[in-house]
Amino acid sequence: MQAWGKDQKVGLSMLQLMGDPKGDLTKALDMELTHPGPTEEKGLWGRCKRHAIYAENGIIRAIQIAEGPDDPAGDAHPEPTLADTMLEIIDKIQKKKE
Repeated sequence: MQAWGKDQKVGLSMLQLMGDPKGDLTKALDMELTHPGPTEEKGLWGRCKRHAIYAENGIIRAIQIAEGPDDPAGDAHPEPTLADTMLEIIDKIQKKKE
């Protein structure tokens, strides 16, 4: 994860990249990719759905998942999990606090 963070130039930013090698968090969040397309056809067993989480002090404030009936892995339409979308959601959350 450190190499990926370095490649993406997140360094000392507010982002925290986390690995989940055993899938514990994936299962706890009910984010396991179980659709037969990615799992059986591509062999992506135990993989996590494409998602983004915004948390403050350990409390999840927003979860976005990129998946659909015709796009279980979220590859064709990742927009709900992209930075611009998450920043809009975070902005709305912050404005509600004001």
